[in-house]
Amino acid sequence: MSVRTQTSEQPAESVHRAGFACFVGRPNAGKSTLTNALVGQKVAITSNRPQTTRHTVRGIVHRPDAQLILVDTPGLHKPRTLLGERLNDVVRTTWAEVDVIGFCLPADQKIGPGDRFIAKELAGIKKTPKVAIVTKTDLVDPKALAEQLIAIDQLGKELGIEWAEIVPVSAVGAKQVDLLADLLIPLLPEGPALYPEGDLTDEPEQVMVAELIREAALEGVRDELPHSIAVVVEEMLPREDRPADRPLLDIHANVYIERPSQKGIIIGPKGKRLKEVGIKSRKHIEALLGTPVFLDLHVKVAKDWQRDPKQLRKLGF
Repeated sequence: MSVRTQTSEQPAESVHRAGFACFVGRPNAGKSTLTNALVGQKVAITSNRPQTTRHTVRGIVHRPDAQLILVDTPGLHKPRTLLGERLNDVVRTTWAEVDVIGFCLPADQKIGPGDRFIAKELAGIKKTPKVAIVTKTDLVDPKALAEQLIAIDQLGKELGIEWAEIVPVSAVGAKQVDLLADLLIPLLPEGPALYPEGDLTDEPEQVMVAELIREAALEGVRDELPHSIAVVVEEMLPREDRPADRPLLDIHANVYIERPSQKGIIIGPKGKRLKEVGIKSRKHIEALLGTPVFLDLHVKVAKDWQRDPKQLRKLGF
């Protein structure tokens, strides 16, 4: 078993490589946090609630000799709704198209049925190199980490998966994140950069703004709500009649929930929660877009949207 830890500089390659890597793992395995750590900026929404990522967010890591494009897919899971089935289809399509797959397994949780379910799916994808990434290493002691590394090696042997690498990382503690990029890059095909220098993601700005609002709306709500929240940015327009040195961007967005009873949870007593969601997300949106923002939020009910094909289309799934 070859487990990689940081050593002296990796030998430099003279060729330029560019390609796609995707992180897979059960919900809440640390995939979005890892994407953000590699890119060095917030591009994927993170939440301690499972199943928060619904869009394929590409984070772009620029190196002089390489461009690594990270595709962050929703967590693969046994679907219970039409939305769940669609998300799983997105995952499988993505796996078939990338150059390398990183399988994220948290260091602080034993390998469970969810991990095995994904590993079995991965075993069926023969050509794509697979790297096992042990996330959240800051949460365990060296003995527990060693046990997890052995368990992952064993899982590969059982299912006939040959790990290209097994890498322990801590995205929060910024441990071995650069090493992970160093190990993924040689697995990419040779070729020129696919995105302009300075681009961090190819997500349309409106989608990213909607995701930031959804992330703020997810914080602190009761457990029954995470899957029930969808956000659609209806319009983003520069405010007219503003002096050039004091621009303002007007953003109008709807927060959709599935049942009228959920409205009160999102809005909060006297509108306090919705106001907090606005303040928090506006700060992130202004940082993302580099301009002052006026954010207008409305909460609407889209009855059982996760099970309704028409509503799913309308909400962008």
